[in-house]
Amino acid sequence: MKKSNRYLTGILLILIGIIIGSLFAIFSFYNPVDDRADVEVTEVKHSSQPLFTDEELGKLDARFLFKQVAERVTPMVVYIEASVPFSKSDMPDDEFHDEDSFWGDIIPRRARTVGSGIVISTDGYILTNNHVIDGAEADNIEVVLNDKRTFQGRIVGQDPTTDLAVLKIDARGLPAITIGNSDEVRVGEWVLAIGNPFRLRSTVTAGIVSALSRDVQIINDQMRVESFIQTDAAINKGNSGGALVNTSGELIGVNTAIASQSGNYQGYGFAVPSNLASKVAEDIIEYGHVRRALLGVTIVSVDAEMAEMLDMDSIRGVYVSGVATGSAAAKHDIRSDDVILRVNGETVNESNQLQQKIAVLNPGAIVDLAILRDGKEMSKQVVLGMLERNEEELANRSESPPNDQDSVKPERQNFEKDNKSSQDRKKLNDVSFAEFDLGFRAMAIGEKDKSNKYKILVTDVVDGSTAARIGITEGQQILKVNNQEVEDLESLKHLIVQNSESENKLTIEIQTQSGKIKTLQFQ
Repeated sequence: MKKSNRYLTGILLILIGIIIGSLFAIFSFYNPVDDRADVEVTEVKHSSQPLFTDEELGKLDARFLFKQVAERVTPMVVYIEASVPFSKSDMPDDEFHDEDSFWGDIIPRRARTVGSGIVISTDGYILTNNHVIDGAEADNIEVVLNDKRTFQGRIVGQDPTTDLAVLKIDARGLPAITIGNSDEVRVGEWVLAIGNPFRLRSTVTAGIVSALSRDVQIINDQMRVESFIQTDAAINKGNSGGALVNTSGELIGVNTAIASQSGNYQGYGFAVPSNLASKVAEDIIEYGHVRRALLGVTIVSVDAEMAEMLDMDSIRGVYVSGVATGSAAAKHDIRSDDVILRVNGETVNESNQLQQKIAVLNPGAIVDLAILRDGKEMSKQVVLGMLERNEEELANRSESPPNDQDSVKPERQNFEKDNKSSQDRKKLNDVSFAEFDLGFRAMAIGEKDKSNKYKILVTDVVDGSTAARIGITEGQQILKVNNQEVEDLESLKHLIVQNSESENKLTIEIQTQSGKIKTLQFQ
């Protein structure tokens, strides 16, 4: 090839390269790459499987179990609606209008009460609160299951002393709750409250156990047992009779009450422990009533002053201020001035704790008591007796409203009122008792060698008495009457009589077991 032709060919190739390069650059500039089309490089993944399973989350935090627990337990909680007849005298005057008075006296009025219940057996036994169905007409109790099936409920039995009752519906194959051990419940444990607040069916709320063994004095019965589990899980009207469950879905309590100034949830709810509730339910189903075990003692929680008087090394246990003649305690050498420290190996530091420990046992059961006597600890085995209550007494008690604020401790019934035994026994302190016409009984504890002043403690309050109506309750210490200090039982009697006969209103200053000072006024 000629030299000139080689130059021309080279120039032509260079020009062609420039043209192709220019075209490629222009094409790239006006046609940017679309990332969405690069599926071979970037892939969006979809999956129905969570990164962590519910079981793995549950191991991280108990709160992740709430979903599973709610799904499993909600079908076991029912809605209860009952028709309760009432008269005009049962309601305040401003609840009725003049135009209603004539027809209201002829046609019985009825109120609808609503609450919750817990299915405890597959064949239709339902545990609820007594106040949900108390006084209801036999054919007007409606039970609605979670699947919206409706049944007529029949009352199997009621126990006003624990505010519990059992209903029965004609159904089979129901999902039944598993009852847990409430003795193993600890403060701070996560719990769920399931019920029907404000008619809102199947509502689930969560919280923790705030306290144990609460005595809030809401059950109006002389043989009441109150040792509630306190929780901050939201509980409102309609939750009564519903379930309080742990993160294993086990029933640990029956939601019963709230502490509130407004009547609605303010952070304090109370549930009957499951051990007591299951005992009551089983007795009702088997016998039609509760068979109550009875120790037969008068008891008071030990406080700092009493511990000092008894020369105790620490504030603990429950003080026995009296023993009923012929009771189980008397037969097995339990004495006044004893301090009960443990029941079947479990510590008791409040009187209501001791009551609850005895109430969950059956009559005839053998209970091991750890006793402190004269500074020495000893063990006593006691065969429990049975509380005898006739049908008329049971009927009268069931008619009492369940939410009265005044009541008497169960173990204080059957106390022998004469004190001959207290005079004969060896005493660490001077202890005496007296009854008052206002409807309460008190005991004086003191050491005569050191002081002429006694500590005056209320040991019993008569249900429905003047003292009960103004708020005097067991365990309170009486400090003053019309601003005059009380030194002993005789001075207390004198001051009450003296001020009752005067034109001034009678006032009594008391100190609660929590240390709060209150002034109560007699009307």
